[in-house]
Amino acid sequence: MYDLLIQRCILLDPGAAGDPPAAHDLAIQGQRIAAVQPAGSIAAAAAHELIDGAGMAALPGLINTHAHAAMVLFRGAAEDVPVEAWFNEYIWPMETNLTPEDVYWGAMLAAAELIESGVTTVADHYFAIDSVAEAIVQSGMRAHLAPTLFGQGAPRDELDQAGAFAARWHGAAGGRIRAWLGPHSPYLCPPEFLRAVAAEAKVLGLGCHIHVSETAEQVQASRERHGLTPIRLLAQLGMLDTPLLCAHAAHATPEEIGLLAAHGAGVAHCPKTFLKLAAGIAPIEAMRAQGVAVGVGSDGAASNNTLDMLEQLRLAAMLQKHTLGDARALPAAEALALATSGGARVLGQTGELGTLAPGALADIILVRIDGAHIQPIHNLPAALVYSARASDVDTTIVDGRVLMRGRRLLTLDKAMIFREVGARVARLRERQHGRRLQTYQ
Repeated sequence: MYDLLIQRCILLDPGAAGDPPAAHDLAIQGQRIAAVQPAGSIAAAAAHELIDGAGMAALPGLINTHAHAAMVLFRGAAEDVPVEAWFNEYIWPMETNLTPEDVYWGAMLAAAELIESGVTTVADHYFAIDSVAEAIVQSGMRAHLAPTLFGQGAPRDELDQAGAFAARWHGAAGGRIRAWLGPHSPYLCPPEFLRAVAAEAKVLGLGCHIHVSETAEQVQASRERHGLTPIRLLAQLGMLDTPLLCAHAAHATPEEIGLLAAHGAGVAHCPKTFLKLAAGIAPIEAMRAQGVAVGVGSDGAASNNTLDMLEQLRLAAMLQKHTLGDARALPAAEALALATSGGARVLGQTGELGTLAPGALADIILVRIDGAHIQPIHNLPAALVYSARASDVDTTIVDGRVLMRGRRLLTLDKAMIFREVGARVARLRERQHGRRLQTYQ
């Protein structure tokens, strides 16, 4: 007997070559996909639980490769300001107000939004990361979690605390949680600290998740300070000798793209944040052409306003077409793959995530494709990238467990989350206390 059978869904696996999307039955046993057969091939009596997928597309769960989940607490609190003011006058003063409990409820709100928009896995980089892990356990999601490290003050203590976090959480929640080290960036972390982080990552067998080359000014400042562009600096310090997730890389040079490819590093592309902050757009078509693993991320909702991966995908596709002056750039099916098989490759889980093949982890979403804004469907990937909305996601499944069905969350109490977050907003918004988490230069 199968644990769950999804019947009559239109199967779309963006990372797999093969036949056009068609109606299938999809069977789940335990944490994994057990069988994928043409519709009607698997008897309803063969499963304990049934989901009727008629009128819906089945996709691998979407993967958000770079987020600061708890920053939903600051959604809309820093608008229409340049990046330096965004950090120094708004975000970093407000973040000094955060407690671990605040981070927990922020992560719970983010989890609700992520599940509702079809995201099953998130790579999160933030403070009080144990609180984020606890929210992930409660939500039922999958997460790759990196505690933010600055390497200032007592850097050895930071590394020890990060190692202790990894010991507590790496492989926890039935394997749904994996730990990374999270040095903030080469523009804030001292070079010797980054060298120490790379060494620690090798000892612990972990990857590193870092912000890099976000603005042209950062690249120029790195040249002036170190004589090297940021990614070349990371290579010199040994960071590229570990599994590396580069958030943004918006101003990676052709030489640096070659370095990323040669070392197997991944890039998380967050187009909406970079449009809002006027910071530039990563050359992801050039990266993909050289074999760099590219995924899509939301970044934090303080700079993006939503955690909606479908919105990120349509922006990613259209911006590559616009920037390159070529309507053929980043076709819809390949854009959709960025949030599925591409994200799995960035996170080192190719074959386990981002596919609907038998044996893969059962992270699956069902998206309604019977709305007036989608019909008629001539090209299903294009319909999903350019027409679908986050609210079209009907069902979200992680590890074979249904987290949302018929738009109803089954693991989270939204009313309670809204109350807890609402009670914190006024205190978190305070910026007149003279404190700042860091200084962006």
